[in-house]
Amino acid sequence: MINVGTSESPAFKRYCKTLSLKEDVQLIMDYKQVHAPGAAWPEITAGMREVGILDMEIYLLGSRLFMIMDTIPGFDHESAMQELARKPRQSEWEAYVTRFQQSSAEATADEKWQMMERIYKLD
Repeated sequence: MINVGTSESPAFKRYCKTLSLKEDVQLIMDYKQVHAPGAAWPEITAGMREVGILDMEIYLLGSRLFMIMDTIPGFDHESAMQELARKPRQSEWEAYVTRFQQSSAEATADEKWQMMERIYKLD
């Protein structure tokens, strides 16, 4: 997690996560379509905003995903992810996207997406 803002008052917290997709060209194309502008289910994006996620971007290289998640300054990652998991249709969404991912069907979104460690920052 990275605090972004002034040292006295961060404007937001940033989390960077990674996940691997199955190495299947068609599944990767389908995964991109599921995440195209306006394609994510409205209940999913609403739930993310409700728990304090301000912005989220996902990047793809081959079968590797990289997520940047910006949250409110007081964001508690563990409790927010638990709350998000209880939101309407969230478990249905997780089951739906699991077919693309290299993970077990029982894994939660928080277990699938692994937190990355920042090792460099331009001063």
